[in-house]
Amino acid sequence: MVTPTAREVLLFMLEGQRYALPLEEVRELVRAVRLTPLPRAPAVVEGLVDLRGELLPVLDLRRRFRLPARPLSSAHHLVVAQAGARRIALRVDRAEGLLALEPGMLDTSPRELPGVGYVAGALKLPDGLVLLHDLRTFLSEAEALELDEALVKEGAPR
Repeated sequence: MVTPTAREVLLFMLEGQRYALPLEEVRELVRAVRLTPLPRAPAVVEGLVDLRGELLPVLDLRRRFRLPARPLSSAHHLVVAQAGARRIALRVDRAEGLLALEPGMLDTSPRELPGVGYVAGALKLPDGLVLLHDLRTFLSEAEALELDEALVKEGAPR
C-alpha cells in the first residue's frame, strides 16, 4: 500500500494518459522485447520475458484499463517492478521520468471509491490528476493463483 510518506514516483504514459507507480516498487526500465506466450495464464498476463535469466510475467495494462490493444513495439518500455512478493514487468508506451512528491500532492481518498481497486491515490499536478497505482492489488487473488499454476507448468519460478 502506498503511504502519504511516498517521496518519488515513476510517471509513465499509456494511450496518451499519464499514470504513476511508487518508485520503491520500481526496479528498472528496459526496452520492450519479444514476449513468450504463457498458456493458461490469466487474461491480464500478456506473456513472459526473459530478463537476464529471470522469467517475468508481463502484465497487460491496456487490458486491465480497458484500452484498445496495440502490437508490441521496440519503442515501448517494460517497467520491472515488485508487486508484493512477485517481480513483474508492465508494458507501457513510454516512461516519462521521476517526480519528487511535495506535501499535498498525493491524495489517497480515490482508493476509497468503488471500482478503483488498484489505485492508491491521485497526484495533484498543475496539468491535471495522475492516478498512482498499487501493484500489490493489481492481480486478484484468483489471477495470482492462476498465474502461479501457469508458471509451474512452464517450469518458471514464481
